[in-house]
Amino acid sequence: MSQPVPISQLSNSFKQASLSPKKEVSASPTSSYLDTAVRPRALTLNRATKALKPFSTGDIKLLVLENINQTALKTFTKKGYQVEFYKTSLPEDELIEKIKDVQVIGIRSKTKLTANVLKHAKNLIAIGCFCIGTNQVDLEYAAEHGIAVFNSPFCNSRSVAEMTLAEIITLSRQMGDRSMEMHQGTWNKKSAKCWEVRGKTLGIVGYGHIGSQLSVLAESLGMHVLYYDILSLMALGTSEQIPTLNELLNSSDFVTLHVPETPETKKMISTPQLAEMKDGAYLLNNCRGSVVDIPALVEALKLGKLAGAALDVYPAEPRKNGPLFEGDLFVGLEELKSLNNVILTPHIGGSTEEAQSAIGVEVSNALSNYINEGTSTGAVNFPEVSLRGLDWDQKNVVRVLYIHQNVPGVLKTVNQILSDHNIDKQFSDSRGGVAYLMADISSVNLDDIKSIYEKLENTPYRIITRLLY
Repeated sequence: MSQPVPISQLSNSFKQASLSPKKEVSASPTSSYLDTAVRPRALTLNRATKALKPFSTGDIKLLVLENINQTALKTFTKKGYQVEFYKTSLPEDELIEKIKDVQVIGIRSKTKLTANVLKHAKNLIAIGCFCIGTNQVDLEYAAEHGIAVFNSPFCNSRSVAEMTLAEIITLSRQMGDRSMEMHQGTWNKKSAKCWEVRGKTLGIVGYGHIGSQLSVLAESLGMHVLYYDILSLMALGTSEQIPTLNELLNSSDFVTLHVPETPETKKMISTPQLAEMKDGAYLLNNCRGSVVDIPALVEALKLGKLAGAALDVYPAEPRKNGPLFEGDLFVGLEELKSLNNVILTPHIGGSTEEAQSAIGVEVSNALSNYINEGTSTGAVNFPEVSLRGLDWDQKNVVRVLYIHQNVPGVLKTVNQILSDHNIDKQFSDSRGGVAYLMADISSVNLDDIKSIYEKLENTPYRIITRLLY
């Protein structure tokens, strides 16, 4: 048996053997001791990738609208792009004029990029939607013309979920009405028809990232949570999936909507659905304005079928801030504004500093990766293609980005053009009628690059050719 080691020596041994503070034991299912080991292949992967510049297109110009978060502008400025920034959306005629010369446009929800607008954008390669939705963009037209569209589907989920929970409590206590009365000089202390939310049933329509987060938050307040979704989804906590929308409406004290805008969800809550709800229930819509039939909702509130409602989205919305939310913007607006215990907010569900900062980072990075490396991962209308970046020690290499119609024979033609050169790596994918090929070609000079570009530009079924070197 060996002799005991003195405590002082043992302590020193532990110090020498210990990991650095940044590399302590990890709970990550993908981490292991191999992460700390030096591996030959990792030497290349861990290096900063080589910055690529476009061949034949000159400087990258961006048009950024609707007061997008400064985190995005910092990313664009750091990359050296030319940025034209506006705090509001632009009228269509002005937008058409501005979009003619830019490679990228960044928008939020008010700017409408229709086919009529996009047909004037001869140099456009990408659109960044700094929001969840992309219904303001003609995605099909963009894809057919080689324009990749990126968005941020999840970054503001927590913000929307928190606001929905706040609205549930506000409606149940009639706090909106009491606050308005106080501002008008009326003291109206009352408890009639004011409720705690504990023990009440919340029905969530759409159990995606927002709905599922809201589910967890509501349960922490003691609410019973039901949810309806067209997919079979795993319940979080003690929530329960309900097989039909009507069954959820029958059983819920509060119904909140978190679904995308599709033909199937247009006016999915109208007179028949409102009739299925409990007497004295509450309806909340923080997803899309087309989902609720406003005149039907107004009627249900006036008849006392519903005790209150909260709306953050509307069938039509002003393009900019100001005294514009009135008149004939959509049917039922003025009646809606006159009703008691109805919370109306100007599409601010995701409007928190945290959410907008995260959205700015995510979308600006996606756009930068597409501009500088050709990576289309995360595009909503486009084949998702990616190759690892080039290292600084890789010289005389060009990255070919070739977007084309998805028809037989195109790859054969392209590979014949590239066959005289060494292809380091290549990847191709398609989505619908559009296909996207990326390839890294080594041992080329500027004359080779020019020749490759001209040959690819003259191929049939080409949509866009970009070369980065």
